[in-house]
Amino acid sequence: MNAFETFAQLHQNSTPFLIGNIWDVNSAKLFEASGYKAIATSSQALANSFGYDDGEKLPFEILLQLAKRVVEVVQIPFSVDIEGGYSRTIEGITANISKLHDAGVVGINLEDTLPGAPRQLQSVNEFEKILSAVADYISQNNLQLFLNVRTDGFLLGMPTALNETLVRIKSYESSGANGVFVPCITSKDDIKQVVEATKLPVNVMCMPNLPDFAELGELGVKRISMGSFLFSKVYDSARQLLKSIDEDNNFSSIL
Repeated sequence: MNAFETFAQLHQNSTPFLIGNIWDVNSAKLFEASGYKAIATSSQALANSFGYDDGEKLPFEILLQLAKRVVEVVQIPFSVDIEGGYSRTIEGITANISKLHDAGVVGINLEDTLPGAPRQLQSVNEFEKILSAVADYISQNNLQLFLNVRTDGFLLGMPTALNETLVRIKSYESSGANGVFVPCITSKDDIKQVVEATKLPVNVMCMPNLPDFAELGELGVKRISMGSFLFSKVYDSARQLLKSIDEDNNFSSIL
């Protein structure tokens, strides 16, 4: 199997797979060396690592160059989070997707919210048009790309998050998505209802109170992301080490 086929198959196994969310080339290499089966960018971690805020603030050219370099040095499948597509037109979104595909990326994440303050949830009809056009473009151009669609009702803390998610995943399934990503969902009952509402593999993300991996497997989840949490933990640890160097007046904490 090629990288795309391997990646697609990971979403069909009886147990969920844990995807490593990277922020640079070295983190990608570390995940591969640690036995992870696939990696993906965390948009927040990647943007922050270059000194940008999340929300398409990181220039697309930096994202593209990072993708090219990761594909050069890592053998496991690699997916990229393109947030809202880095464009507000279908032509712009598909052009960006094509560039990532040509770089060797085998999956993308596309969100149904638009970056901004506050983040804006697109209407079902608006996003359905975009998603259908993107899926058609991928199909018509024979691009081997796994289209993972993120729906943000739970991330936005909507009081009707479950119902909003159930409506949207049905729409996204019929519009050509290959998978659905529901960040910030944690309730076992909510997860169960989402999984049962779609034939698509369901992706959840690291959060306080998220069930453990075995429980998520029993609920039918297929993919588990860590988002920017590892990145934040790494830099929290580095911050503590820097403090220790200063307080100890020596380098013992890093030797």
